[in-house]
Amino acid sequence: MGKLFIYIGTFLFSALLLVSCKNEVLPKPSSQLRLNYPIAEYAAFENQCPFTFNINSDADIKEDKNCGFSITYPKMKATIYLTYKPVNGDINKLLRDAQKLTYEHVIKADDILEQPFINSKNKVYGMFYKVSGNAATNAQFYATDSVKHFLTASVYFYAKPNFDSIMPAADYIRNDMQTLMETIKWK
Repeated sequence: MGKLFIYIGTFLFSALLLVSCKNEVLPKPSSQLRLNYPIAEYAAFENQCPFTFNINSDADIKEDKNCGFSITYPKMKATIYLTYKPVNGDINKLLRDAQKLTYEHVIKADDILEQPFINSKNKVYGMFYKVSGNAATNAQFYATDSVKHFLTASVYFYAKPNFDSIMPAADYIRNDMQTLMETIKWK
């Protein structure tokens, strides 16, 4: 009977040992959110306003008042606001206002990079601003012919401005804004 208890005890211990063996639980490795956006395809946009430009085919455009436009990116929850003003001998005031609008973001911005733009062929001159950090906008520009036309644009996201989170979308739209600026033609 003593040997029977030893056999049963050994059997139960072995069974318990086999049942208790499981794969070691390991934490999952950290991962990054991968955001892929389609390659931008641009088309010319024209209407009765005194300027034309190229726009991303994936964006929706809506005309506001006085030749202003809202260019929305529904998938990215962002909008580019385009504002047109005729120059009536007040080019210095328009330039100051455009620069003031950009530098109001200096409180939250880590850096504001200015990129001058000159297209002598189409008489388009301006400044493109790249705003880094948690500012409300990460890109703005103004374009003018210095005589008749003045155009400003800025992009806003419908999300808390956490630059790290919106960076892929912000880069995509910033490229669209640069293309828009580079393709402006006055009528």
